[in-house]
Amino acid sequence: MNQVDTLHTLPHATAHFTGYLGQRIADCIGNRVMAQALEPILEPFRTRTESNAGHWRCEYWGKWLTSAVLAYQLAPSSEHRAVLDRGVVGLLETQSTDGYIGTYTETAHLGIWDVWGRKYTLLGLLAYHDLTGDKAALTAAQRVADHLMGEAPIGRINLGDTGIDVLKGLAPTSILEAFVQLYRATSDAKYLEFAQSIVAGWSVPTAFNPAGMRLLEDALAGVPPEQINSPKAYEMMSCFEGVCELYRETGAARLREALLAFAESILVHERMAHGGAGNHELWCEGVRGQTEVLEQPGETCVTVTWMKLCLHLLRLTGDPKWADELELSLYNALLGAMTPDGRWWAYNAPLIGQRVASHCQHADVGLSCCVANGPRGLLLTPQWALMGTQDGIVVNLYAPGIFTVGEGFTLEISGDYPRTDTVTLTLRLEAPRPLTLSLRIPAWSQKTHLCAAGEHVSCEPGAYAQIERLWQPGDTVTLTLDLRGQVLSAPRGAPSVAVRRGPILLALDDRLVPDETLAARLEPDSEGFVTLTPHEAPEGFWMVFDAPFAVRPSHFFHHHTRQIPLCDYASAGTSWEITNSFRTWIPQPVVLSDLCPPETWKLMYPDKERPEIP
Repeated sequence: MNQVDTLHTLPHATAHFTGYLGQRIADCIGNRVMAQALEPILEPFRTRTESNAGHWRCEYWGKWLTSAVLAYQLAPSSEHRAVLDRGVVGLLETQSTDGYIGTYTETAHLGIWDVWGRKYTLLGLLAYHDLTGDKAALTAAQRVADHLMGEAPIGRINLGDTGIDVLKGLAPTSILEAFVQLYRATSDAKYLEFAQSIVAGWSVPTAFNPAGMRLLEDALAGVPPEQINSPKAYEMMSCFEGVCELYRETGAARLREALLAFAESILVHERMAHGGAGNHELWCEGVRGQTEVLEQPGETCVTVTWMKLCLHLLRLTGDPKWADELELSLYNALLGAMTPDGRWWAYNAPLIGQRVASHCQHADVGLSCCVANGPRGLLLTPQWALMGTQDGIVVNLYAPGIFTVGEGFTLEISGDYPRTDTVTLTLRLEAPRPLTLSLRIPAWSQKTHLCAAGEHVSCEPGAYAQIERLWQPGDTVTLTLDLRGQVLSAPRGAPSVAVRRGPILLALDDRLVPDETLAARLEPDSEGFVTLTPHEAPEGFWMVFDAPFAVRPSHFFHHHTRQIPLCDYASAGTSWEITNSFRTWIPQPVVLSDLCPPETWKLMYPDKERPEIP
């Protein structure tokens, strides 16, 4: 365990999720990650023909390989290991004698997306080395890094001067994360020195920034993300992932303070109700603007990177609110972007409109950035579902499954959370064991009941309930969470509301809502909750609940209560048809026959035909 981290991942634990989440993960592994054709993602590294702003084939291999490593850890098999090995051997065969691995012509090095791609190559090689101990992969990573340091020596070239102009140095300097990880793997101080030079380069003038990128200074000053440097959400958070890794190695307090200030600013200004963020891939003051029809909201790459950043924060601080954030993004923006069979992903996760599959950015590769990146967010789940402390384990996610924590210790989680409210944890021990079991009590669970081995345990929302005892084989813990429908008020006083049931954002889907010219208003109780009655979910839906709405037909002066179905966000719009619309923020009143504007997908693809799932 790193000395600065409060929580750590369990390196020898294995996770087998069952139920809804288990099926979604299995589909992602089997139909997307392990089904990836390797030749199309390797060929650009052989030909090295890329040179302009539309070329970022350099990222696909690294995104796939990091996903494949996570997939193998969840579903280890000789077949899956063979896929990993072929992918790594194929890439290493493309390494030049000077150490370069990339897709760019020699004259285009350091330009556009070249260094960004080298970052993903390094992350992939390091993930494979961490999994297998393969020395060839680590040596190749060192040669990639050494070659870059030769092209951009400290004191002569600032990586903030390189890359594509509109991102003002964000993409290339995000390689910070990979250099810190390489230092950790090798203990070679030159990699740490280069990482520190990247951060120092943020504070000096560059070709794109006369005052410097100022990532740390502006974060510490509370500048909203939209006003920091270039407001590109994905790449900016990638830089701050590197900040967290550098803090782990140096303990520099300023890095930690800037990281936490930046993350808190995202919560205040940008994170939307479904756990996604951004519009047109940019920070957009999304907290205020999320009730509007946004053109290209919630890029999947942004959701994944936000989740990765939240995992860093959870490890670092031990604050369960970051696990709350991970769960929110997982069950809503992330899973809502994956197609039902796991083969493909959406580029955007709208809060109103129609779902549309991601376009294919490079036909020869057959991928987009989001299709390659989505699995990385989903397959990270075991790393935060159960975590460790110096004297026990921490349970952050209550999805059903069986988790081998260590020798002679298996934790079984049963129930159907979050569809139902009660979770049972059974400790399968070979012998009695003293242990502190910490259970996340989400901030939204205002009324929680917790019982351990037959004894009531007090707990508070937004904190860990810590149970320290000598556990006996077969001991159980029963947790009942508060899954009442909480009514969320729209930001900036807009006359709209949304309904969240625990971590699940609910939505109106026109497949469930009657096509009637009726004005309907949600009917919450005096505490701001709405009664949700389980409704049998039709095919294609995970959860459906009836909610009371006051409806007033146009020819009546009085109103009456009508039960209208709401579904979970991840199921909304998932016929993936042009005719299937949904909305999460509900105007007060909402006209049932006019649920949302038609063909909002055209705002995502104004100059293209509607992309279809391949």
